[in-house]
Amino acid sequence: MSVYLDYNASTPIDERVLDLMVEVYKNSMGNADSRTHNFGENARSIVEYARKQVARLLQVKPDEIFFTSGATESINIAIQGLKEYAEKSNRKHIITTAIEHKAVLETVKHLESEGFEIDIVFPDLTGRVSKEKILEKVKDNTLLVSVMHVNNETGIIQPVKEIGEKLQERGILFHIDATQSCGKLVEEIRSIKYDMLSFSAHKLMGPQGVGVLVLRKKSYKLPPVKAILYGGQQERGIRPGTIPVALVAGCGKACEIAEFEYQRNIKHSQDLKNELLMVLDESGIQYHFNGEQSYCVPSTLNICIDGVSSEALMISTKQFCGVSNGSACTSKSYSPSYVLVAMGIATEQIESSIRISWGPDTDKEEVLHNFKALLEIAKQIKS
Repeated sequence: MSVYLDYNASTPIDERVLDLMVEVYKNSMGNADSRTHNFGENARSIVEYARKQVARLLQVKPDEIFFTSGATESINIAIQGLKEYAEKSNRKHIITTAIEHKAVLETVKHLESEGFEIDIVFPDLTGRVSKEKILEKVKDNTLLVSVMHVNNETGIIQPVKEIGEKLQERGILFHIDATQSCGKLVEEIRSIKYDMLSFSAHKLMGPQGVGVLVLRKKSYKLPPVKAILYGGQQERGIRPGTIPVALVAGCGKACEIAEFEYQRNIKHSQDLKNELLMVLDESGIQYHFNGEQSYCVPSTLNICIDGVSSEALMISTKQFCGVSNGSACTSKSYSPSYVLVAMGIATEQIESSIRISWGPDTDKEEVLHNFKALLEIAKQIKS
């Protein structure tokens, strides 16, 4: 039986989360914004409890949490929602990186067509962007810096803590895409100075279709973000539309579980990674990492298996492992990974690279057995 090793694309839902969602679907039919009956009040209490669960994980205030349909929408609100403020303040310069999720890159590209100035910083072979290169781009009219915490393809942790501290000193808005780190690098996220943060629940064993935008207050004021959609005053006017109560409850439960179990989960992921590396070394196969592993999260490996086509390998090993060779948002494209290209990796190496990612419920023995089978097939493809 094939083992799922593409957690960076989407995680399985935790059974405890699913059980809660089923209960909500069955027993809480109200609209959280209905104020004339108990059904609405019950739905609203579920949403507000979930808001507190997310806030506790991140150690922020509940009124700084806004529910969305996912990280892509959160990112669009965070960036596009600053347009009015940018026009009024004449600050239309944005800095980001070449390895961001397409939700960031396509959004800033759109703003560039509307007269914004965009600076994009490239990483080096370590997979990290330089904090110095980010900060040297800052100008008097800089509106926003947006940097992901952990890259979804390489698992490399970016220097967002150091960047955030410097940007706060200069009063520049800072957005973090925490989709791959929320619920994992819990203590680090809590220590970062940021104005906006986004993530999706389905990357931490929660349901697909719900995410969070965090807007941190300064002097009791939220960042100057406006709604980019219209149709209601839900989520305090930031995100209109009926709140999906069961999805929000699932998001909150996933955050609660992560809060109490993240340390155990980190150890499990690191132990499994160590075992996978031992299997790789013992196989005798020639490989190298994409990205410096001292900066990598313990739940991801991006490796180049020399002389082996990643497409051929994935097709030939579907019965053993479900792995990928890039971001799920570009999986229908057979062009080389834009993240690895931005790092300066040669095309032939990119075409031999795969991403392996796992989670707290991944069975170590099953993975090791199937991964060994994958490596044996890789040897056959190469020969």
